[in-house]
Amino acid sequence: MSVAFRRESDEEHLEPKFELPIPPGPNLVTPRGLALIRDRVADLERQIAAAPADARDALKRDLRYWNTRAATAELAPPPGSDEAGIGTRVRFRLNGQSRTLEIVGHDEADPAADRIAFSAPLARALIGAIPGEQLDFAGRADAITLDSVEPI
Repeated sequence: MSVAFRRESDEEHLEPKFELPIPPGPNLVTPRGLALIRDRVADLERQIAAAPADARDALKRDLRYWNTRAATAELAPPPGSDEAGIGTRVRFRLNGQSRTLEIVGHDEADPAADRIAFSAPLARALIGAIPGEQLDFAGRADAITLDSVEPI
């Protein structure tokens, strides 16, 4: 049989496995975000120790991501008094509707739980604002009215 029709192994026909992408820019975190990253690393280490050998590769890839995030994490400096920033809960009105969001680091962000990353467009519009301030957003002047800011 010709070598052109032979398969060396099944591995060469699998899709390549890439590393998980790291968000660009600084890895600013809240104290809660830093604790979540450390908990995730510890959890993955436990899972790897208990997993069968053939299931460890994906877990090890995840662990490399979280170890990198732990090593590069920087606690965000606290914002000024009554100023929206990383680690604050902000209440505001956008297009007449009241909303409350927490501004957090990338790995802590969960839009379904009203936590957005500091790099999100809405968070960038809010950061540095104080209660009562009118903010431009999405090409509209005075689209946001900031009602309150509190630390989380």
